Amino acid sequence: MATFQPLPGFRDFYPEDFTRRRHIFRVWRQTANAFGFQEYDAPVLEQLELYTTKSGEEIEGQLFSFTDKGGREVALRPEMTPTVCRMVGARAGALKRPIKWFSVAEFYRYERAQKGRLRAFSQFNGDIFGEAGPEAEIELIALLIQCLAGFGLTKDDFYVRLSDRDLWFFYLEALGFNDEQSRTILSAVDRYEKMGDEAFKSYAEVHGAIDAALKERVLGFLKIKSLAELEAALAPFNSGKLTARLADWRKVLSGVAAMGLADFITVDLGVVRGLAYYTGFVFEAFDRKGDLRALAGGGRYNNLVKKLGGPDLPAVGFAIGDVTTGLLLEQRGLMPTFVSAPDLYAVIGGESERKAAFADIQALRAAGYRVEYPFKELAFGKQFKAAAESGAKLALIYGSEELAKSIVKIRDMSDRTEREVPRDQVLAAVRDALAGG
Repeated sequence: MATFQPLPGFRDFYPEDFTRRRHIFRVWRQTANAFGFQEYDAPVLEQLELYTTKSGEEIEGQLFSFTDKGGREVALRPEMTPTVCRMVGARAGALKRPIKWFSVAEFYRYERAQKGRLRAFSQFNGDIFGEAGPEAEIELIALLIQCLAGFGLTKDDFYVRLSDRDLWFFYLEALGFNDEQSRTILSAVDRYEKMGDEAFKSYAEVHGAIDAALKERVLGFLKIKSLAELEAALAPFNSGKLTARLADWRKVLSGVAAMGLADFITVDLGVVRGLAYYTGFVFEAFDRKGDLRALAGGGRYNNLVKKLGGPDLPAVGFAIGDVTTGLLLEQRGLMPTFVSAPDLYAVIGGESERKAAFADIQALRAAGYRVEYPFKELAFGKQFKAAAESGAKLALIYGSEELAKSIVKIRDMSDRTEREVPRDQVLAAVRDALAGG
């Protein structure tokens, strides 16, 4: 007989695994709520064209896509950005701005499974629509940092690398590159960290060999790691675009610093995020020790809502995944040990006592208490052992003597003390006992 396993890159969530993931989601939701973001959700299946319009036809190779029974070309969502742009675009006129939304959802990508990257995974997505200024970046970078710091992670565990595609284009324009050349150079910059000089081969193939002096200036700009270095590099240029953009940089960095988060962020122009739809600031969160791939990433995408059929609406957002977050928490010893224990365990005598106990059990459960009891009739000794092993705080004892006197014994499982309460006062007595009364 065949033994069935989950598909490659997909996960089973046994109760203990599910509890850990739920902990991650809970911290993310609490953080987003504290920042005033509203939660939304959307279909897991979308038109294939939604993704090819955003990312080009080549994206289809990375998707779980197919023709449905209605003849429609569809795909399981690989990300949330096109969907949230579709949703916001459909109701943009009725939404109060800035629009601050978040989601926690599952996504699917047909790619090779590896450490930190699976074919089915969950992400937190946070986006702000309708704010063109750098105030949106300040808010989102702060949200990203808190989405990790909320677990107890510190500046010694992770940092955010901030870059700017607009700044790169303005700088390359000032050096004399045209738009097509600049895009090819940005593609090389995106790969330079992994490939070194090999990354610039594609430029030579398309535009011819790059001037050595210009290449040195590009590489020098790429290596800038502070605002002071950035200001010094741009000082020789008489460019209104660069001057205005530098003012935006000062505003973002001073805003983040004013929130007490300066130690979490670094200037890093090596981050350009290869996706062409980004139009300004881009940022990624990284494991400080370098053991994991990028923990989170995002940036500004001012043209995407319009490209997908909506109005011209500025936007900025980021996504953070549960796989790398979970790995990081495990590595740092910050994943809590979760105990799944009932509040109460009912120790029950025979069939008559069982019927009486059931009425109280149901009333207690309806009041929100977790109550367990043995399905089968067992000796009291075995039941008390089961109650202790369950981790219950209290045991409710329903024996023939208790039933005859219309009372229930409540045993505190920590010190084994008992007290008797009338049957009609069980709920109140439990409430007082669990509240420490």
